[in-house]
Amino acid sequence: MKMKKIVSVMLTLTTLSLLISCKPKSPEQSGVQPVLESKELTGAGATFPKVLYEKYFENYNQTKAIQVNYQAVGSGAGISNLVEKMVDFGATDAPMNTEEETKAGAKVLHIPTALGAVVITYNLPNLPLLKLDASVISAIFLGTIKNWSDPSIKALNPDMTLPNQEIVVVHRSDGSGTTYTFTDFLNKADKTWADKLGKGKSVNWPVGLGGKGNDGVAGLMKQNIGSIGYVEYIFAVNNNFSYAIIKNKTGNFIKPTLESVSLAADVELPDDLKVSITDTDAKEGYPISTFTWLLVYQEQMYANRKIEKGLAVANMVWWSTHEAQAMNELLNFGKLAPKVVQKAEVLLKSITFDGKPILK
Repeated sequence: MKMKKIVSVMLTLTTLSLLISCKPKSPEQSGVQPVLESKELTGAGATFPKVLYEKYFENYNQTKAIQVNYQAVGSGAGISNLVEKMVDFGATDAPMNTEEETKAGAKVLHIPTALGAVVITYNLPNLPLLKLDASVISAIFLGTIKNWSDPSIKALNPDMTLPNQEIVVVHRSDGSGTTYTFTDFLNKADKTWADKLGKGKSVNWPVGLGGKGNDGVAGLMKQNIGSIGYVEYIFAVNNNFSYAIIKNKTGNFIKPTLESVSLAADVELPDDLKVSITDTDAKEGYPISTFTWLLVYQEQMYANRKIEKGLAVANMVWWSTHEAQAMNELLNFGKLAPKVVQKAEVLLKSITFDGKPILK
């Protein structure tokens, strides 16, 4: 009997030992440490969404305890900073071109965060909303139309008394996504413009005064009665600027609003979301609308980066396309449509570190 009891006790102890040894170990016990996000990110680029990103990243820091430092230095500089591995993410209002993608040396994802617009603004006191089309805008910025009383402008505004006032053209002097959006529209909608200047973040302006950034353009316009320029929609709204109603491809004159800007994107979109929506086919869409994008390397293991940094980048951009969208319309930006968010999710899930997906 004693022998049986001893054997029974030994078996019980053995069973307990096996149960203990089979209990799952914590990450610390197993030697595997959980991946924690980096607590600080840096980005640079477009001035277009500056006010939006300031609100985004302030909120992100408050809710996620991650500091995002963003410098609004212009789309061109933002792309350069990303390509040179100086920042964790870039921001642009113009898709990267072939030369920029070649310099990047690896695939860069374009993740849209919002919709915005470029408006044609003018300094003509007490003048109601002007109607303009691509051919007239092109002729003004090419220097062909020189006076506000020109018959071409009168034909679009027959019920308006236009002043015998010289037109002073004002444009951006720095490379910018705003200029790209503006010239991309004219390049599509007016053959004369396409033949002479084309599109780009900067072009060889034949006439006019150059100002750096929206503030520079605004400053020059305030100094010159009769001036015309182009600025971001949010900038015009915040500064109570007059801006034109623009004729779109379908022949409708469209006022820039959150609705008409969002409608401009109601077209077929490519999976990579690198798409221009200027000169939209949408019947009620404003024709000088654009996405604004965050730029990130698809493969995050570069320049001695750690996985913690890559995870932080991926999570921040995911948040920007989801929770952060609630802030867009409050700040006069269009929010992403569900079909755009779905395509963005696919792109974000393709982000890797050492070839392995970061987001689960």
